[in-house]
Amino acid sequence: MAKALITCPPFSKFSNAAELLVQVGCEIVKSPYPHPVKENQLVRIIGEMDAAVVGMDEVTAKVIKAANKLKVIARYGVGIDTVDVETATKQGVIVTNVVGANENAVADLVFGLILCLARKICRADASVKQGKWESIVGIEIWQKTLGVIGTGKIGRRVIKRAQGFDMNVLAYDISPDPGLVEKFGVQYVSLEDLLRNSDFISIHVPLTPETIGLIGEKQINLMKKSAYLVNTSRGKIVDEKALFIALKEKKIAGTALDVFSQEPPEYTNLFTLDNVLTTPHMAAHTEEALRKMDLICVENVVRVLNGKEPVSAVNFPFTKG
Repeated sequence: MAKALITCPPFSKFSNAAELLVQVGCEIVKSPYPHPVKENQLVRIIGEMDAAVVGMDEVTAKVIKAANKLKVIARYGVGIDTVDVETATKQGVIVTNVVGANENAVADLVFGLILCLARKICRADASVKQGKWESIVGIEIWQKTLGVIGTGKIGRRVIKRAQGFDMNVLAYDISPDPGLVEKFGVQYVSLEDLLRNSDFISIHVPLTPETIGLIGEKQINLMKKSAYLVNTSRGKIVDEKALFIALKEKKIAGTALDVFSQEPPEYTNLFTLDNVLTTPHMAAHTEEALRKMDLICVENVVRVLNGKEPVSAVNFPFTKG
């Protein structure tokens, strides 16, 4: 019987994914450690596993080399920056993700965060619950300028939602999409021009060596004093120290962070500021998205264990074409 390690708490919470794995002859082994699981913890439990469904866990070279029977690492998400794909490929381990499962969930949260920032909704909620009845004044997002950094699957859905608020959309991407220009009137500009001219900026690029620190002190200083920055991508894309200084000195109006350079984050100076809104890397966590993620992960695992190509392999030489 094949063994499948499950490290992500939401797995099978809103679907019958676990039951499906059992039906095809998999023994499910749940991680005894809090998520995300650290490298040294994974090393202890992955040795006899044939498959691993992982979230933001530290799936390093050391972990992969300790997995004697491992055939597939199914990422419970889209980003693969926490998995050493190069080592996995060398070891003959297929890495998969869940492309197409959570783009709408993330795009929805982006606009939820933008509205919370603009209308100070969280502050207003806390005020009323404290017995106060303050006059809290925000700003409208109607016909404001939205800057979208990265126009892939999630960025495109954010742009589509911006149409409902009649927003002007500026975009930056190393591979511009002419279709977005034609369909939504998106204007592709340089990163610098986007930062200078946007009222709200939303980040949607993967974490790569090129995007680490993409938004640093120099970039933040280009932004309007009235601008808001939203990051639902990866924490290390933004220099958190530079962001803290800019927010403290009111160089920009505020930020919403669903991701951090370290997760869970340790207490940081950012938490002392009232113009910082935080959420616990929850952008992809809707019931609908989690069900899709469950089923795609299961299909990938089952196909690999049966010697078939998965529906969404990310490492060479297992990808189509």
